[in-house]
Amino acid sequence: MSAIVVTGDSRGLGAAVVADLLESTDHDGIGLSRSETEQVDTLSADYPNRYHHLTFDLVETPEIEALYKDELKPRGPIEGLVNNAAIGYDDLVTNVDIGRLEQMMHVNVLSPIVLTKYVLRDMLLNRTDGALVHVSSVSTATGYKGLSMYAASKAALEGFSRNVAREWGERGIRSNAVVPGFMETDMTADLSERQRDRIYERTGLGEPTDIGSVVDTIHFLLSDDARSITGETVRIDSGTL
Repeated sequence: MSAIVVTGDSRGLGAAVVADLLESTDHDGIGLSRSETEQVDTLSADYPNRYHHLTFDLVETPEIEALYKDELKPRGPIEGLVNNAAIGYDDLVTNVDIGRLEQMMHVNVLSPIVLTKYVLRDMLLNRTDGALVHVSSVSTATGYKGLSMYAASKAALEGFSRNVAREWGERGIRSNAVVPGFMETDMTADLSERQRDRIYERTGLGEPTDIGSVVDTIHFLLSDDARSITGETVRIDSGTL
């Protein structure tokens, strides 16, 4: 049975992506996140033979090689990867804290790149026509005060995705990015009602991005139905202007 790896599976979009894959495909799901949550416990109980949660902190980029060799490879072959995990750093660039910036870059950029390295090697080893999906942010295309550094990390991921598509397409491996708008998740939970209203007023639909719509798009991009789609950046943002 082939597996799909999803980072940040303990809550929000990541947990919803894993649940969808387990419910509607035959793939095993391998989730990576720093902690176990109620969502993780529920999926583990519902799919004890197909869902494998691994506790791993993506800040520890050098440890990904061992993670792949010891935990991911034995559960493969790997057919898909969703680089979803991210941490935010909301501040003005004039106040940048190097430690927090480096931590964010490890989680949002460096670890996704290194994890992709080993997933690609697994796909090449097993001659798998695989699919990679990298979760970006609407902040890469639409400016928000205090999100310049976070947006920079996500823009790097978009550029990485596009070039990986060029490098490995002839081996049957596709790479795409999805760009969700603001969703009702833990990452936006600290926003005030006024802040939320100002964000949603900038969208064509005047509402938050539906998480199910993002999940459906990721599902499609991982599937054979998207076999001719690679190197794309797909916005799912309620028409953010």
